[in-house]
Amino acid sequence: MKSTETLEDFYRVKFGINYEGINADLGHFNVFKMEDCSGPGKPPVQYSRRDFYKIALLRGTHLYHYGDKTLQVSGSTLIFFNPQIPYTFQPLTETQEGYFCIFKDAFFTGHLRSGIKDLPMYAPGCKPAYVLNSEQDEAFARIFDKMVEEMQSDYVFKSDLIRTYIMEIIHGALKLQPSETLYKHTDANARIAAVFTELLERQFPIESRSQHFQLRSAKDFAEKLNLHPNHLNRAIKAVTGKTTTSHIAERVVTEAIALLKHTDWNISEISFTLGFEQPAHFTNFFKRQTSLTPSAFRV
Repeated sequence: MKSTETLEDFYRVKFGINYEGINADLGHFNVFKMEDCSGPGKPPVQYSRRDFYKIALLRGTHLYHYGDKTLQVSGSTLIFFNPQIPYTFQPLTETQEGYFCIFKDAFFTGHLRSGIKDLPMYAPGCKPAYVLNSEQDEAFARIFDKMVEEMQSDYVFKSDLIRTYIMEIIHGALKLQPSETLYKHTDANARIAAVFTELLERQFPIESRSQHFQLRSAKDFAEKLNLHPNHLNRAIKAVTGKTTTSHIAERVVTEAIALLKHTDWNISEISFTLGFEQPAHFTNFFKRQTSLTPSAFRV
């Protein structure tokens, strides 16, 4: 598994363009028709993380691999790809149709009160795929067509207009599937749970063998948050119905599954990155969570 695909990698692999220095262009944006980038003779989409955001309107049937999850989507689907989560999609139909756009977080710097990463479809644990009916497909396709047209124009304020089109897509999606993350945290327990989740997610994804998962227990998180472990546990339980330990274990096993499925790292290397002192401890933990050993899961 390649750790992260950069914009330079994208243009070199997809179009054979040696676009040196593009990663320094923090405000980069581009939009494409799917048929120009997929199909016979075009390289498949590799499973990896990217250093840029992507929004895609996919038509047809695809297997969609996102983190540790694999979904089959059919028809027209709008998908928001987060650079923090590795992904790929495998077409199951011969013809590739649709659109996608790519952009860096800095494309919105100074234009949103908070960053693009704080939007609900990019939040940890979100559901980033929106199945569309024919009318919705047409509406989103018109927006992508406007972006394609604008990219070919010499309008001096086209970046501002394109940002408006992206936000139109985002808000159109939110209307289809409202997200609970839109609601503000209403009490102290909810705020504690939100900060705990942020600290937990900040340690992922694991991208190299040298990474090491640090905050592994409720006590570790409580110390970081300047709370008593019992206070933290009560808050997490009240908000989510699960213990702090359960949340940590579920997130660790999710990352373990992703590493076992999509890297060639050996069990010792994976156990080290996930904070286990001995591979045997990791094996016992993984078996408790999944009823399989890591080696048996990989077979």
